[in-house]
Amino acid sequence: MATILPSPPKIGMVSLGCPKNLVDSERILTKLRSDGYQMSPDYAGADVVLVNTCGFLDSAKEESLEAIGEAIAENGRVIVTGCMGKEAEMIRAKFPNVLAVTGAHQYEEVVGAVHEAAPMPPSAFLNLVPESGLKLTPRHYSYLKISEGCNHRCSFCIIPSLRGDLVSRRPDAILREAEKLVAAGTRELLVISQDTSAYGIDIRHQPREWHGREVRAHMTDLARELGSLGAWVRLHYVYPYPHVDQVVPLMAEGLVTPYLDIPFQHASPSVLRAMKRPANEAKVLERIKGWRAICPDIAIRSTFVVGFPGETEADFAYLMDWLEEAQLDRVGAFRFEPVEGAAANDLPNPVPEAVKEERYARLMNLTARISADKLAAKVGRTLDVIIDAIDNESGGATGRSQADAPEIDGEVHLRDAGHLAQGDIIAVEIEDADEHDLFGVPVSP
Repeated sequence: MATILPSPPKIGMVSLGCPKNLVDSERILTKLRSDGYQMSPDYAGADVVLVNTCGFLDSAKEESLEAIGEAIAENGRVIVTGCMGKEAEMIRAKFPNVLAVTGAHQYEEVVGAVHEAAPMPPSAFLNLVPESGLKLTPRHYSYLKISEGCNHRCSFCIIPSLRGDLVSRRPDAILREAEKLVAAGTRELLVISQDTSAYGIDIRHQPREWHGREVRAHMTDLARELGSLGAWVRLHYVYPYPHVDQVVPLMAEGLVTPYLDIPFQHASPSVLRAMKRPANEAKVLERIKGWRAICPDIAIRSTFVVGFPGETEADFAYLMDWLEEAQLDRVGAFRFEPVEGAAANDLPNPVPEAVKEERYARLMNLTARISADKLAAKVGRTLDVIIDAIDNESGGATGRSQADAPEIDGEVHLRDAGHLAQGDIIAVEIEDADEHDLFGVPVSP
């Protein structure tokens, strides 16, 4: 007689904020799927909806609160997790019907709340999950979180109060996860943390055995080992510590993607001091020149804050001159926004909103011009491109060069590419460029 399986509860997920939150969501869903739960793509089909919140900026908090409200309105059974879990009383006061509120990366608490809200019927046949876990990104790229928390105390940031101090993962555990992801089809590993350069400091770079050899819990060792797995390895959130210089030769060798995501935030020494960040911008310029001498194709992306309290026109002019000299490949900018609990809120001389807007526009115009010039210099070259999407109707495709991270950087738009598949890494002849994107055609084998 055929076995009739019980119908497992279905879980919906709304994941907000940065890639680190996305990894948390993937881990939660992986554990729930291994417990037998199914996933629901919409509110209507879910027995419980998880909302993984972001609390970095007040605008992000507002977006999180709107998402919670929408989930309650559409479904009614909601569990809140993530960075805003620190403000559980406020969330419960605004949404008294939420089933549970947990903090960032509190996986066991979230899973326990789901078990209580939607108990799983016992069945050995339901506890199935892919070995690589469940993913919220396309199959061909994966975020790889190497640590939690941060030891910095930047005056504009509340991440340490949300996620705590640095807690590094064991290198063998990271490499085991990466190996499984590559075996499951990942072609690009995006290494993330709050401070990738600080990886392993809290555990004194303790080595672990991996495939018969010792690997230190250190960014350089980890990057080298990840590069041996055969996928692109892209480093995000890298502070320019001295040992970053040791990673650039790995890029020149082709082991690591020639790309550094470094959140400089500003260049003016007085603003950097107010931000409680290192103020050695001149030395950084020299190091950037050194990195380019070793690896000419290295792409450097960064983010900057304009309108920080006390930022004068002279400070902003200093930043603009610095950017002109640095010639960064990718730049994002934010207008300073007070965040509840951040020390910067109490600094004197706030910058008027109109001035913030004007400076933001000037910075973006400058960086767009630099980007356009750097991309124009790639016309006529042949670059490796990873394919993200295929347009079967037009025969075109969209991908990214090694200088482009998914969702935050530019794209490469291809013609005559209908024969390709998502995740392919191919040679592309670059035919044209604009301020942000490249245009080209696959090179025949």
